[in-house]
Amino acid sequence: MGARLTTITTRTGDSGMTGLVGGRRVSKDSPRIEALGTADELNSALGLACAFCRATSLRADLMRIQNDLCTLSAELATPPDRFVAGMPRIESAHVAGLERLFERHQARHGSLREFVLPGGSRAGAALHLARTVCRRAERLCVRLARQEKLGEFVVPYLNRLSDVLFVLAREANRRQRVKERPWKKPTAAPSRQGSRRNGR
Repeated sequence: MGARLTTITTRTGDSGMTGLVGGRRVSKDSPRIEALGTADELNSALGLACAFCRATSLRADLMRIQNDLCTLSAELATPPDRFVAGMPRIESAHVAGLERLFERHQARHGSLREFVLPGGSRAGAALHLARTVCRRAERLCVRLARQEKLGEFVVPYLNRLSDVLFVLAREANRRQRVKERPWKKPTAAPSRQGSRRNGR
């Protein structure tokens, strides 16, 4: 099999335009490219989390998700009228796989009584950061879907993935014995009227 990427520097994007699958040229700040670029950012954030992750099984989970995100990116890079049979795209099986992964890891954790602060171990913090990038990718895909046709499982996949990344962050912290820090709710301040009465 020959090389698929023979040239990385093409200079074809110097004008602020880039190409989609099929040759169509669009602006680099178009909604589709914004969503595509954020999916790439998410995949890179997961690569960082994977590098920090000590547990082999968690790294394997993350690498499978990274592969799925390449499929999702390929779908975003393909205009609806350019899809042909056999092209990679996110299917219901990808969403179901995330649901099973969430249930498997969530079973090890009790219900949360309060919000937890993002952070913990390096792997946990990186996964929390990836979760927020995933939420942004989801928002951008929702916006794109209002303007152009989008595969029906792209947004559900990203929605499930953000939940998975949250529970994987908790699991990474648990395995490295790093305690989660709960959000400390601020105490209610006395009203100004009450303060004036008390000051009389």
